[in-house]
Amino acid sequence: MGLFLGLGMGGIVLLAVSLVFDGVLEGFFDGALDGLFDGWLSLPVVAGFVSMLGFTGAIVLGSTGLGPGSAAAAGAVAGAGAGWATYRFGRALLRQGAGSAPHQADLVGSSGRVVTAIPVGGFGEVLLSLGGQPVKYAATADAPLERGCEVWVTATPSTTSVTVRAVER
Repeated sequence: MGLFLGLGMGGIVLLAVSLVFDGVLEGFFDGALDGLFDGWLSLPVVAGFVSMLGFTGAIVLGSTGLGPGSAAAAGAVAGAGAGWATYRFGRALLRQGAGSAPHQADLVGSSGRVVTAIPVGGFGEVLLSLGGQPVKYAATADAPLERGCEVWVTATPSTTSVTVRAVER
């Protein structure tokens, strides 16, 4: 039983190590096996297999009258299941796209409010929402706009300035 518990604890330690050194085992076999085990030899998958093999083997050995061979077989089956689940979970996490970062062009057509009055031919400031966050931009307009006026963005001439027009309701 000590061997199985040692394998289980070793798998947990390997899982902790994988947080720092993930991809090391895949790097060893990268050129030789040409992606044959793509992701299956990652440290989290191996750690899941080893720890489940050890803990399941210890449980089977301690709670039944079966011998070490049967305990190892049961542990291998449970370890294969844990390794597969770890692999699938890792793939699912990698498929989750982070989405695209907001761009200046996303501001065109958005609405905001004037926070510093915009004179004719000069700059004022508007408060807009970019990616869900309020951002203040330098703004120009064809007509003078007072503080608090609701505006629409018509163009983004630079990364820090916009051209706006008043919203007519």
